[in-house]
Amino acid sequence: MPVPRSILGKGDVADLDLAVVAGAWPAGLTGHVVISTSDQRTHPVHAFFGDGIMIRLALRPGTDGAPAGRFAWRPRVIDTPSVRLRRKRPDLFTAGPVGTSSPWGFVNAANTAPLPWGDRLFATWDAGRPVEVDPVTLGFVAEVGQRDGWKPALDQAVLPLVSTSAHPVVDPERDCLWTVSRDVMTGTVWVIRYDGEGKHVRRWRVEDAALPQATHTITQTRDWLVLADTAYKVDAEEIFGGERTAANNPDGPVLLIRKDDLVPGRDSVACTRFRIAPEVNHFYARYDDSVGIDVVMEHTPGVDIGMYLREDDLDAFGRPVDPALRGMYCHGMTPALTTVLRFDPATGRVTEHARARDPERWWQAELSAIDWSMEGQLNPTRHHLVFLGFHPEAVNQRALANYGDRVDRALFPKEETPAVLASLDRDDLKPLSEWTFALDDYPTSPVFVPRGLGAPGRSRYAGADPGGHDGYLVVAVHNDDRFRVEVFDAADVSRGPVAVLAPPHGTTVPFLIHAAWMPAAVPAPAGLDRLRFADDLDERLDQLDPELAAVAREVADELDAG
Repeated sequence: MPVPRSILGKGDVADLDLAVVAGAWPAGLTGHVVISTSDQRTHPVHAFFGDGIMIRLALRPGTDGAPAGRFAWRPRVIDTPSVRLRRKRPDLFTAGPVGTSSPWGFVNAANTAPLPWGDRLFATWDAGRPVEVDPVTLGFVAEVGQRDGWKPALDQAVLPLVSTSAHPVVDPERDCLWTVSRDVMTGTVWVIRYDGEGKHVRRWRVEDAALPQATHTITQTRDWLVLADTAYKVDAEEIFGGERTAANNPDGPVLLIRKDDLVPGRDSVACTRFRIAPEVNHFYARYDDSVGIDVVMEHTPGVDIGMYLREDDLDAFGRPVDPALRGMYCHGMTPALTTVLRFDPATGRVTEHARARDPERWWQAELSAIDWSMEGQLNPTRHHLVFLGFHPEAVNQRALANYGDRVDRALFPKEETPAVLASLDRDDLKPLSEWTFALDDYPTSPVFVPRGLGAPGRSRYAGADPGGHDGYLVVAVHNDDRFRVEVFDAADVSRGPVAVLAPPHGTTVPFLIHAAWMPAAVPAPAGLDRLRFADDLDERLDQLDPELAAVAREVADELDAG
């Protein structure tokens, strides 16, 4: 049973104090790892769609309330307006295959990725506005931007459905956040800019362009935003109780938008369109575009995050799926593929500069580790990723039927294969080093932590030698015996973990999604003009029963009271 059965546990969200159980803790490893995940106690149909939890792991012992020699693991449910409304009337919230709905509208789960912005912290999701979180208390601060500015995909009385990106980008030179809003019916897409304060965002429609499936990721260079259609397709029949029969598109558009064209006074912007195959999920651009727009593309052929496991499913080998995995998303049905593509907006051409495909490396769903400092993005040297392995028990026959001959079953290994942490050269994707986990381990998103912080002339997220090679990789690993946090030398992961943190045996945590690193945890800045939940409440409340409208106002009053 290599996929841990504890991975979808519905236990309480509890503080833990972790101990070093192997190796020696590096003296230069500091700051905090922050992790987003989905609260399985909200009984989502799909494991990805529970209420958002933010976790903060202190990388120095005896801090954040942990005793001497212990490391604080601090999870909190983000008390968004959605969560507060659910707590007052849980009977009115209904989980479905694409999220949770209620008479007030659609829950903003805010559960997928932490997004640091200097000392500030945001939680993101594909179907809701980014949510600012206090880095110290992990409590809700504000949603980003009044709802009408986003042009919601579905406008509802209180909680709109905003189809956006789980991976916005912070522009290090313009000091703003770039993301998108998308019409789920037509694929029309708008670029969104948030300047860090104020109640409103700015919006530009992308002319003559559509992203028909999703916009899970966006990336950027100094001069360009890079948007791509990403592999998550909504199946309308499934939403209304039918079987999921949709398969993700085998290719899709990529849109390049010049940042200098996103100016006040315009309501639309031109783009340069490309088309690539196979489909993608996460991708990462080199910030320096002086010699070209280079993007690491992590392709996802045969990966359908929208398909989830049911109790009545049969797995890839025709065996009944373990009910403990109910709600887990369908795992990869093909080996992984990673490329470096160069996009030329002058000619509209795409050139493949590098390709990494090993039939023994099966898919990467986790967010890869790069050096997110400006210096690291200008000149990246390493790309660290986790290949999760082949897990036939987490691939159902329904997905295989939907994909037909797009999946070559002859490539299936005869049995499950372990996960691998691999470091690749950023430019040519040459394998540099790797570490193979035990078969019953399930690693999550690796996080790069730089070495030598505070070097002269460096930004505060940068180490002495930026790029992704000089520092550490921190990886949380699920295992039914106990979960662990393993630390690797980013220059040579093949050495294995240099240090391991763990709680007592038998202690596990629910499925962890994406992670990031912050050099410090300080309170969210006071005095900024932010959106209040009350600012979203207007005449649309008249659509509701007066009792439900009163509950919304009560939540707004509680948030204003602080």
